Amino acid sequence: MIIQSFLQYLRFEKRFSANTVMAYESDLNQFFEFQKKLYEVEKPDQVSQSMVRSWMVSLMESGVGARSINRKITALKTFYKFLLRRDEVKLNPLLKVQSPKISKRLPVFVEESKMQLLFTDVNFGDGFDAIRDRLILELLYATGMRRAELIGLTDERIDLYQCQVKVLGKRNKERIIPFTSKLKELIEAYLVARKEIAPFPASFFVSSKGISMYPKMVYRIVTERLSAVTTLEKKSPHILRHTFATHMLNNGADLNSVKELLGHANLSATQVYTHNTIEKLKEVYKQAHPRA
Repeated sequence: MIIQSFLQYLRFEKRFSANTVMAYESDLNQFFEFQKKLYEVEKPDQVSQSMVRSWMVSLMESGVGARSINRKITALKTFYKFLLRRDEVKLNPLLKVQSPKISKRLPVFVEESKMQLLFTDVNFGDGFDAIRDRLILELLYATGMRRAELIGLTDERIDLYQCQVKVLGKRNKERIIPFTSKLKELIEAYLVARKEIAPFPASFFVSSKGISMYPKMVYRIVTERLSAVTTLEKKSPHILRHTFATHMLNNGADLNSVKELLGHANLSATQVYTHNTIEKLKEVYKQAHPRA
């Protein structure tokens, strides 16, 4: 019952996204199932620091990555802070628990030449699916929006007159992203094609059966289409977000502007993309400097 109260708090007071709330619920259920099985502990105030550590060890031995473990620990820490404020527990068993270190990985992105190839040389085919798929790829690359933001689009959020889209991001924060006249033409073509499939759609993007798009469908479309131009192991919609940010910075965009377009809460989240830009500068330096 207390977990449900916590999830309601995340949803309505902290305004966490539905996906984050679901992840927190799964993490908490997994944690307490482990404690019940190993220690016969069911109540949050019965959990000790050593019990938390044994759970972490179990996750590591199961092959769970440091990043995933850190997310689970964050869920637990947030939960116990909530319990302390409500006097449900006297001590926080995670107070001195250290999260495993994560090796820094540069964001993976698709090269500019390959994105150009995708939109100029690759045949998307004919019919509604082809028009929709192309628009999804173009929109993700042109705006850097997240998959959940793309799925959440409605017709009212797209302003064809001013060539801009209003995106509902994490924690229900809205931001406006401009788009090009070329993208406007693709949107107009999609709307014409969609009329025959779904005259009154609940969301902007729909399947060929007229139902709203769902996460797995977007993932499959992006993965299949990107496979035509890149051999990157990861070809998820989020790769196009990385690609958008990296290409913007490589072409001289201001870091703060890219932060706003991506909907990042702070600049440190955006700065990770500057590492890719520095790598490019190093390549240019090696090729152009006479003493390099």
